[in-house]
Amino acid sequence: MEILVCIKQVPGTSEVEVDEKTGVLKRDGVDSKMNPYDLYALETALRIKKENDAKVKVLSMGPPQAKQVIHEAFMMGADKGALVSDRKFAGADVLATSYTISQGIKKFGDTDLIICGKQTTDGDTAQVGPEIAEFLNIPHVTNVTKLIETKENSIVVEVDMPNTSEICEVKFPCLITVEKEIFQPRLPSFKLKMKTKDKEIPMISLKDFDDKDEKHYGLNGSPTQVLKIFPPTSDIEKEVWTGDGDEIASKLLNKIKELKLL
Repeated sequence: MEILVCIKQVPGTSEVEVDEKTGVLKRDGVDSKMNPYDLYALETALRIKKENDAKVKVLSMGPPQAKQVIHEAFMMGADKGALVSDRKFAGADVLATSYTISQGIKKFGDTDLIICGKQTTDGDTAQVGPEIAEFLNIPHVTNVTKLIETKENSIVVEVDMPNTSEICEVKFPCLITVEKEIFQPRLPSFKLKMKTKDKEIPMISLKDFDDKDEKHYGLNGSPTQVLKIFPPTSDIEKEVWTGDGDEIASKLLNKIKELKLL
């Protein structure tokens, strides 16, 4: 059984500048980490690996430094990893990103199960996983909260719906996105770090894809365009009151009357 986990390197801080012309995050010089939701996806894959003697591989899309999160995945137990990277992929929106990753998955070899985190902390769209499945023309299930059973030709999971929970059985090959409630991610292993420190991470670029049309990738392939980027204005006013309970209650009442809320 072959399992592929999609992982991403995201900024390790919320203090990230945005290019006003392109609307793209300026990632250079910013501390980065593995997308937290992807840790749950990776842990899910490693649990399945243990029970079914499966192989776990990881795929990331990003600049060369994104290899760091692939090495982290090796330290947690992943068997193989590859990086989809090309300057022509820069500035991709959700659609272009999903299509690019789907092309990378095709070049990385056959896969029975693809697992993604629910969303990324730098985008928060929760759309990439399902769109990858659509481009690959395989079934998918989102918002998975529990892994019930892995069969020879399918997987059974519990899905969090708006008003209820459902049990779904999905045939391989398929894609699922998982919620953070599914498993507690393990810590990286120092032993695995030393064992995999020289492990090769192949790079997959546009020239390796079946579809080499540059218009389908990066900013050129992104129908979503950012018209304007600006920092939000802050209009919060605050007062700090001291005194006993009666004094503060009186001040609060007067303030409510002043604001004509009462």
